[in-house]
Amino acid sequence: MKILKQFGVIFGVCWISLVIEHYLPFSFPASVIGMVLLLICLLTGFLKIEHVQEKADFLLSNMAFFFVPAGVSIINYFDELKSTAVQLILICIISTVVTFAVTAYSVMFTVHLMKKWKDRREKA
Repeated sequence: MKILKQFGVIFGVCWISLVIEHYLPFSFPASVIGMVLLLICLLTGFLKIEHVQEKADFLLSNMAFFFVPAGVSIINYFDELKSTAVQLILICIISTVVTFAVTAYSVMFTVHLMKKWKDRREKA
């Protein structure tokens, strides 16, 4: 019964996020809304981690399974993709490198700001 309650909580949050997405005047992914709602519920104490931990762990450990249909559907368009394979691979490599670089510099900048704020607090 505990497992069903946890699934109910997770799917309830997902359903609420779909409703919110429907009524928003702009386009915003329901999955992001759901994650933010779940975070808010956990931070405010409305939900406890015990309410979702087992099912969340299960879903995270089996996440790759949920990407299989998307990967398989790419095979249907292989002929169209074959003509641009080099460009696609190049784009993937470049975007990965750029993402790594931006992430690294963002972390370095954040650490720098945190040190500045810490130094200001110590001087005050």
